[in-house]
Amino acid sequence: MQIPVIVQTTGLLALSNVFMTFAWYGHLKKLENKAWWIAALISWSIALFEYLLQVPANRIGYTQFSLAQLKIMQEAITLSVFVPFAMLYMNQPFKLDYVWAALCLVGAVYFIFRS
Repeated sequence: MQIPVIVQTTGLLALSNVFMTFAWYGHLKKLENKAWWIAALISWSIALFEYLLQVPANRIGYTQFSLAQLKIMQEAITLSVFVPFAMLYMNQPFKLDYVWAALCLVGAVYFIFRS
């Protein structure tokens, strides 16, 4: 049984976003007292795993989706990963702005995927 392209692409992009989010922002919590270049080296190490998932996700997705569709999909997934990360890991309060941003992305998804 073949896994549908949308499931493969979305799953790989979601996993890559977890790594990306930790690479980009995780050092702000755990490495705040370290030199920036130490945080950069650790972030680049984490980002390697992001690319190991993101590149195949885009190659698989590009067999069925346009470049613009892949980008908008990536952005929508990014927000859905970032908000829980910000709240649960970084202890940031929930903001209504997250809802407005999500609604804007729903609009972007609608327009890029409509026929």
